[in-house]
Amino acid sequence: MSLFRDDGIVLRTQKLGEADRIITLLTRGHGRVRAVARGVRRTKSKFGARLEPFSHVDVQFFARGSDLVGRGLPLCTQSETIAAYGSGIVTDYARYTAGTAMLETAERFTENEGEPAVQQYLLLVGGLRTLANGEHAPHLILDAFLLRSLAVNGYAPSFADCAKCGIHGPNRFFSVAAGGVVCGDCRVPGSVVPSAEAIGLLSALLTGDWATADACEPRHVREGSGLVSAYLHWHLERGLRSLRYVEKS
Repeated sequence: MSLFRDDGIVLRTQKLGEADRIITLLTRGHGRVRAVARGVRRTKSKFGARLEPFSHVDVQFFARGSDLVGRGLPLCTQSETIAAYGSGIVTDYARYTAGTAMLETAERFTENEGEPAVQQYLLLVGGLRTLANGEHAPHLILDAFLLRSLAVNGYAPSFADCAKCGIHGPNRFFSVAAGGVVCGDCRVPGSVVPSAEAIGLLSALLTGDWATADACEPRHVREGSGLVSAYLHWHLERGLRSLRYVEKS
């Protein structure tokens, strides 16, 4: 038997028996972890209130063997709140749907339990903090998170140089299969011709240029979101269930 301690974001919960839950977390040191939290569904359980989606928590696990992720699920025996991001998210529909899509994305990009994913973890913490504080429009925060998640997992799209031959941009065409913008010579079937403003927006979101992103017109925001969704769908091989509920300006 071994004790482990880590901090993480609660991605989702599932009912187990009459009073327990299975908690799925993205942790700093151990990647995605599923653990059993006993008695958290009882009315008087303060422990359970800390283990809700969007919560940033410091958790102690009790596992069989020398590894946290191994035979059977570990027990979540203690938790302390680091930041309750849910309080600033769940009361607003736009923030809630964007946040739910962020949690689902983080889980999809960390399918191997117990495998550290520090960059994805830090992205999620930063994204939820920004969302809870209302620093930018929720759909912009979500698109920035999706683009950066793709980038840290090896799927960074190109928004300037041709994704196939590398010729310097700007380039007119965009192909999800090719990896971003492409030149006329490298254009492939299925390429689209987005507006320069939409491409500029996505580049700004990827690099953190929020002044440019916040000033973008709603029609270009919607166009950019469509490209992000298509690009994410291509690389995940199936879409996000929660993305269909996200409000677009």
